[in-house]
Amino acid sequence: MTDETEAEGLRERLTRQGEDTLGKLTEDLLENPLISSALSRAFEAREKAGAAQEAAFSALNIPTAADIERLTRRVRSVSQRLEGIEDGIDRLDERFSALAAGAGIDTRLEAIERQLAALTNELGSLREALPGVAEPVPSGQERLTVSG
Repeated sequence: MTDETEAEGLRERLTRQGEDTLGKLTEDLLENPLISSALSRAFEAREKAGAAQEAAFSALNIPTAADIERLTRRVRSVSQRLEGIEDGIDRLDERFSALAAGAGIDTRLEAIERQLAALTNELGSLREALPGVAEPVPSGQERLTVSG
């Protein structure tokens, strides 16, 4: 057990020393004006190369990676909207199917009309059964009272 513990301790020390050494080396390199100017020129060259590549692709009418990414996002957005529309249409179809499967609208309207006819007949018979009730005056013969 002690050999394993010593090996782990040695490994940790070597790892820590390696990381410290790499960190110090990196700091020294970045502080060196020659290295830092070379890095900045390399980054500038990279930016210029990217701009030149974009211009060349544009001149050849070839889409860039950014164009393809933008198009992909738009297609995804349209696809999500279309799925929402499809879901709405499915819900409407289910509602219409439920209405058609249940009592049909025509059947329901006929039942309502029969009930209205029965109520109208019943009201007419009640009016006739009441004593001393005069016939209603047709709306065309009604007179309005004018206050003056």
